[in-house]
Amino acid sequence: MSLTCLIVEDEPLARSLLTDYVKKIPSLELIAACPTPFDALEVLKSNPVDLLFLDIQMPEITGIGLLKTLQKKPMVIFTTAYSEYALEGFELDVVDYLLKPITFERFLRAVNKTQARMTGLPLAQPTTDDFIFVKDGTKLVKIMINDILYVEGLKDYVTIFTKTQKVVSLQRLKAMEDQLPASLFIRIHNSYIVSLRAITSIHKNEVEIGTAFLPVGETFKKSFKEAIERRQVE
Repeated sequence: MSLTCLIVEDEPLARSLLTDYVKKIPSLELIAACPTPFDALEVLKSNPVDLLFLDIQMPEITGIGLLKTLQKKPMVIFTTAYSEYALEGFELDVVDYLLKPITFERFLRAVNKTQARMTGLPLAQPTTDDFIFVKDGTKLVKIMINDILYVEGLKDYVTIFTKTQKVVSLQRLKAMEDQLPASLFIRIHNSYIVSLRAITSIHKNEVEIGTAFLPVGETFKKSFKEAIERRQVE
């Protein structure tokens, strides 16, 4: 599948690098590489594109500001030297978030994510058959790691919410946290551990998982943001 794309980048070297990367990928058709958001707006008036490679920090108007002005939004890959915009990018439903300096390998992964979204086909995900046993009353219940959505702690009990059931176990949240793989789960609050895969959206200080909205505690914001950035790098 061929994708038309537009680069919006005020730094000449970064603009040149992204242009070279695009030219290496046969499925990308570069319409223009613009030094300012205003140049990009002029191009978009007559050349709607499938994908924007959009720098965030630019003079006069940011990439985020430009994106919010577009009535018909293409898919977007943010390019920036500043990691603090990761959560806002997540909220704006951008495809990916590339931190400078950008390697070609990382660039290619972002393009693959874009093509997967365009076709509706999921990216291949690592699978695991890992499971845990938790005590539920007088019995031990087997729970598949991949089925866990989030865990809520209340004093000496945890409630494990899965895709099909809710299990209450007599243990502290910290003990539950130690059982779960750190690459897949993150503590976001004194009372909550969430599956990174299960998050459907992030709204400033809370995450959405299915019909549940869970708070992100102040103490956990930094580690949560870093976890999101690592997942974007993957």
